[in-house]
Amino acid sequence: MRTLGLPEWTGATGLHELGRGVYAWLAASGAWGYSNAGLVVDGDQALLVDTLFDLPLTREMLTAMRGAEPGATTHIDFLVNTHANGDHCHGNELVAEAEIIASRATTEEMQGESPERLAALMRVFGAEKSPLGRYLRHCFGDFVFEGIQPTRPTTTFDGGLTRTVGDKRVELIEVGPAHTRGDVLVHIPADRVVYTGDILFVDGTPIVWAGPVSNWIAACDRILALDVELVVPGHGPVTDRRGVEAVKSYLDFVQREARIRFEAGLTAEDAARDIALGDFGSWGEAERIAVNVATLYREFAADPKPADVIELFRQMAVLAESR
Repeated sequence: MRTLGLPEWTGATGLHELGRGVYAWLAASGAWGYSNAGLVVDGDQALLVDTLFDLPLTREMLTAMRGAEPGATTHIDFLVNTHANGDHCHGNELVAEAEIIASRATTEEMQGESPERLAALMRVFGAEKSPLGRYLRHCFGDFVFEGIQPTRPTTTFDGGLTRTVGDKRVELIEVGPAHTRGDVLVHIPADRVVYTGDILFVDGTPIVWAGPVSNWIAACDRILALDVELVVPGHGPVTDRRGVEAVKSYLDFVQREARIRFEAGLTAEDAARDIALGDFGSWGEAERIAVNVATLYREFAADPKPADVIELFRQMAVLAESR
């Protein structure tokens, strides 16, 4: 995805000031587990947007933030978790003094997103000499899931919520279910910045765990309707409306192509193999098409059964090796 016209630092690792006490923490890679976060500071108050996948990563980020804003970040007043995936909340215990805020749906979903579950997944399957084992090590082998104390939100909301950080207004806008059940945008109107969580993957392939995809497309439209200059995705470099439009185009494309194959009677796995991704195939983790088609098939069939996560990882592993 092209980001012509944006500053050169938009894809650089580390902490970057977007202007007037608004920061983005950008990961080394937008791949599995390497997520972005944000910081909003005004006066002696600070709001953190998301923590990271494990404690060492979160400590590194907080150290950089405290170096940039020592007066405000000795105490984080607010933490917003944009959704329930562990790469956006497993570090919560390191800012447990904050008011931890998430949508009600995210808070409920966190009950099944424990670090212990990921640690067990790696113990049971990650050691296999199989495509699944190799893929799990590729996705999660860099992270330390043992010893994390799950720290849940203390404030929940439905629809929207506003907090004031110093004199800055921060708007929390629930747009899920989409990527997950309770996705939230964090909008700072005065600075024309929005943090999207995993509603946006830039230079990487979106993964639709919850759906419906139509809600995710509507979430992209919601971002496009905001008066913002800089968009901080959950993964990948800082972008602008072009990044939003690219993700929307991908979702439109996959929804259309999956529907054709569903109506033709292909299985979801065969459909994922059959869809020619074209330019979208150059995005990282293109094998996530397996999850996206499976979610769409359940939506088309009005099938309430939850996804078989291990089976979907197996399908992604096979696709990744074949491509």
